Amino acid sequence: MPIPSSLIPSRFLTLMAHLVIVIDIFWSRENNVLASLPPTYTSLQYQNRDTELIVALSVTLGMFLIELLGFFSGVSMFNSTQSLISIGTHASASVTLLFFLFEQWPCSTYWWIFAFCSALPACIEIILMIGVFGLKKKPL
Repeated sequence: MPIPSSLIPSRFLTLMAHLVIVIDIFWSRENNVLASLPPTYTSLQYQNRDTELIVALSVTLGMFLIELLGFFSGVSMFNSTQSLISIGTHASASVTLLFFLFEQWPCSTYWWIFAFCSALPACIEIILMIGVFGLKKKPL
């Protein structure tokens, strides 16, 4: 079954859009940290929330690395199922993270976005890489 030629560039573009938004949140995380705090807060509370958001964004960047390695190595580049999952999750993440950034949502909301839009496609990518590199199976 031939893969539609638009899936590969669409997947790459949605992945890059998500990556750019995550980097932008990394640079301007102060507003989201402040949205997570009560009106009167201590510097320790601010530091804890800032650290939480830094960890979440760093783990997200790690998930991007995993997905890009699988994509560029050819493990999942031509897998239409993984491409559709990746396009859907990263497009959803791009829209949701723009709301996260502009509406200044609390930091705890980011973990939900991370679980459904970054961890899910990265876990599927890991499973595909284990199948191809570990079990020496031919990619679909």
